[in-house]
Amino acid sequence: MKAMIFAAGLGTRLLEETSDKPKALVEIGGKTLLQHAIEKLKNEGVSEIVVNVHHFAELVIQFIAENDFRIPVYVSDESNKLLDTGGGLKKAARFFDDNSPVLIYNVDVLSSLNLESLKAKHLKSGALATLVVRKRKTQRYFKFDDEKRLVGWLNKKTGKTKISIPEYFDISVEMAFSGIHIVQPKIFTLMPDKEKFSFTNFYLELANSQLIKGYFDDSELGMDVGKPEQLAEARRLFS
Repeated sequence: MKAMIFAAGLGTRLLEETSDKPKALVEIGGKTLLQHAIEKLKNEGVSEIVVNVHHFAELVIQFIAENDFRIPVYVSDESNKLLDTGGGLKKAARFFDDNSPVLIYNVDVLSSLNLESLKAKHLKSGALATLVVRKRKTQRYFKFDDEKRLVGWLNKKTGKTKISIPEYFDISVEMAFSGIHIVQPKIFTLMPDKEKFSFTNFYLELANSQLIKGYFDDSELGMDVGKPEQLAEARRLFS
């Protein structure tokens, strides 16, 4: 299985940390977030990794070049234009030419999820995409029916909704996205013509015609360290 690590974000919520480096090179427990992610993926069977870069791209490229991770790690360069999540994967499509599932992993995620189990469940379900979600408090939620099929999205703060399958929306389960998902290569043929787009909207548009499933993760560790308070908590855990 090949994987893509999204590491191109601006890290604006961590300005004290990211004024002179990208979020990918913020350290926890003596290792950068990028190193944590690469080692996690490598140790769980990923054979090749693509990392997209934008903010302080040259520092990430240098870090990859200077470290031997024992598997190929390539760069998808978005220095000239940040393409959002969907656009980022679309730009990197040439790296994923072996007709196998692609694992997508946000660089600011710390997780103890068993990725081989995720892959097995994804393949067994026949889903186009499987989104790893957890029961945690946030503002934005994906909504799933009793078969864990994606049916919509909700922003609790604004009340805004995006409904993919109306008949199940009001009786669905709300779950928070964990920044990990796995997709079938067919997804590249369904992407919009535009260069820049988000996965959230893309999945919600697909969900009424394609099977998009949720993987309800209850593993011990599942953190997004993109905010100062979350980063501080992670540093306490890894101290």
